[in-house]
Amino acid sequence: MPEAQPSAPHPLDNPVWWSLAGAHAHLAERRGDALRYQPDVSPFGAVPAEPDATAWEDFAALAAAEAAVPLTTGVAALPPAGWQTLFAVDGVQLVDAGVAAVPDEEAVLLGPADVPEMLELTARTKPGPFLSRTVEMGDYLGIRRGGALVAMAGERLRPPGWTEISAVCTDPAFRGQGLGTRLILAVAAGIRARGETPFLHAAADNTSAIRLYEALGFRLRRTTAFVGARPLDGVPAV
Repeated sequence: MPEAQPSAPHPLDNPVWWSLAGAHAHLAERRGDALRYQPDVSPFGAVPAEPDATAWEDFAALAAAEAAVPLTTGVAALPPAGWQTLFAVDGVQLVDAGVAAVPDEEAVLLGPADVPEMLELTARTKPGPFLSRTVEMGDYLGIRRGGALVAMAGERLRPPGWTEISAVCTDPAFRGQGLGTRLILAVAAGIRARGETPFLHAAADNTSAIRLYEALGFRLRRTTAFVGARPLDGVPAV
């Protein structure tokens, strides 16, 4: 009987690294096998699933100028000695399991000219990191009322075969109208049209958001963690 072969790494087990190594390579800074987004695109960075000492040294060189570089991790890929962990937040990863994705006639495609309004909306609603060039990570859709941007959602990480839905937010004055739900379904429709599968992340304690995502047809795939860390003294010894 032949020996069982080890399964290939799943891209969603290290989505930041796979995104930067693939679809978002043009937005990446790289040193060896350590990767991070250009600082005005996203704060995220990553090392391979089983990093050796050299990978952490290379990542430290990329991260040395930053206050903290968040990593999205699964099984305890925490920084080694010589790093300071600034925060660690439990999270969940959910994947499309039958989402009723559908385009939305009111949703408009957002681009660089809309960035000032997008930054203002995310500053008010705090859906997660959104910087001056985050819009370059994928398609972002918005809904306007009276000419003002009042809700948006878009695409963030893009590991092979998958696209993350992110930056889902609605101005407080327009909540309760289902705008966020409509935009999630519209973004999911665009992802599916490319032959990819939608997924998303949420903080584990954001139970109301998780319930909504599950009601829309997402299912829990795994727990994860969002970790912010920085090298203590330049490039640490590991």
